[in-house]
Amino acid sequence: MATLRVVLDTNVLLSGIAYPASVPGKIMAAWRHGSVDVLLSTYILDELRCVLPRLARRHGLTAAEIEDLVDALSIQAEVIEPLPGADPELRDVDDQPVLGTLLAALKASKADYLITGDNDLLAMAERYPIVNPAKFWATHAGL
Repeated sequence: MATLRVVLDTNVLLSGIAYPASVPGKIMAAWRHGSVDVLLSTYILDELRCVLPRLARRHGLTAAEIEDLVDALSIQAEVIEPLPGADPELRDVDDQPVLGTLLAALKASKADYLITGDNDLLAMAERYPIVNPAKFWATHAGL
């Protein structure tokens, strides 16, 4: 069976880092163990780099450790460029680069899912393979 290939949204990465025992944490552990391949974009990595310092109380990482962590994630993941263009159905235009990351991955037949906790992106699940972490984990918990 082929390894599942997923795009992880910033909120899943944040939850996985801050709460290792959570479902996003389990998905990240599956990634570390090679059970899942992860695709990210520079946009998602930059967003993570910007948001992590605001959660320092939760994860206790210094600025240098955050930089090292984001660098490590960028090395472990396959980093792709989001497709440009906007989907007029997407309620929050700020989510367009995340959807563009999924579209770029789908175009190259490299992704099975976008995993996100973002309701604006989840609202697009009828048109794209977008799931929340709980649904992904319930379907693929044997990873």
